[in-house]
Amino acid sequence: MKKSVLFLLSLLMFAACEQPEVKLKDAEPIPLKAGMEKRVQQDNAFAFDLFRQVLINNADEKNIFISPLSVSIALGMAWNGANGETKAEMATALKMSGMTEDEINEYYQIMLTALPEVDPSTKLNIANSLWYRTGFPVKDEYLKVNSDYFNAEVRELDFAKPDALSIINGWCAEKTNNLIKNPLDKISADAMMYLINAIYFKGIWVKKFEKDTYKANFYAEGGNTVQVDMMQQKDTFGYREDEMAQYLDLPYGNKAFSMTVILPREGKTTDEVLETLDTEKWNNIINGFSSHEVQIYLPKFKTTGKYELKEPLMQMGMVKAFTDQADFSNISDINLLISRIIHSTYCSVDQEGTEAAAVTVVEFELTSMPMNYVFNANRPFIFVIREKSTGVILFMGKMGQVELYK
Repeated sequence: MKKSVLFLLSLLMFAACEQPEVKLKDAEPIPLKAGMEKRVQQDNAFAFDLFRQVLINNADEKNIFISPLSVSIALGMAWNGANGETKAEMATALKMSGMTEDEINEYYQIMLTALPEVDPSTKLNIANSLWYRTGFPVKDEYLKVNSDYFNAEVRELDFAKPDALSIINGWCAEKTNNLIKNPLDKISADAMMYLINAIYFKGIWVKKFEKDTYKANFYAEGGNTVQVDMMQQKDTFGYREDEMAQYLDLPYGNKAFSMTVILPREGKTTDEVLETLDTEKWNNIINGFSSHEVQIYLPKFKTTGKYELKEPLMQMGMVKAFTDQADFSNISDINLLISRIIHSTYCSVDQEGTEAAAVTVVEFELTSMPMNYVFNANRPFIFVIREKSTGVILFMGKMGQVELYK
């Protein structure tokens, strides 16, 4: 019987069972302001919707790994620059209903500040940057919002320079411990700005797997059977099950972070389980763990991914941002649209723990809508009189000085 395993890495705190042998003091909950719990639930709802749409748009891929938090943060920066229907559609896709702009920005600020500090034994880096083409007029207020709330590094860069691409990719590599080196494949001639989020995570299991692995069969999707390096251990963990799946919670470090592994029942598929998974079901799962001794067999694995998120996000209601009707007038008075959203990921799981990284790149280009150009000939100019059908030039002139017309 075929089995597939669904892995969910959560960057939110989970209540974990008591494990007295752990030397580290259990993590203190991250303090959230009133109403912030609602925003966490909204962000998780966005995570499940995005994951489903990425699965649909990458149906041929056997493995999918994304960081919804990385995408949410990058889009949060972009959302601050939007106006009108563009902003409303982005808010719909990001599940921001009932929250003020200040509350949403404060939520991102709290996550960016508190998540990396909640577990000193787990390495979590979250970095943001804003890159704009030399001479492109970005509004000071927009730069301030991204600096104040998102701690974004702001860089003006000549995109035409041969090393511009390597400079941006170098920043991404540095922030992900060199796990994601080339998320951006090119800088188009029309690109005016990039918003980038990078996340790096390295967590050590509270209870490590046995050092030695063994060769075992993995019954993959499509009916194939492949050999894997299987890890194993037997200990007490948070565990529960229902008619759809078995659920196992594997904590890291001081238990602030954990990996929840969802194993569909024999005869069930990951797609069938995902169809039932929403924030309500997810909350029931993570709040329903109880301590049990469990014999665990988990394959050691690595996976990488690179996804274009335009289609998934359009399916989630974010449409105008990608069209000539986009309104990003809080960024600049020059008309912009989002041309691409590129999401690159990496994940490695072994006996010691997990190393994961993600980069989300939001690329802005000029729209093709008419712009309010100003042509003020108040300095020397050249002029040519020609016949248009043939192109023959009749007269040419240069005016270096103009006097009052008499």
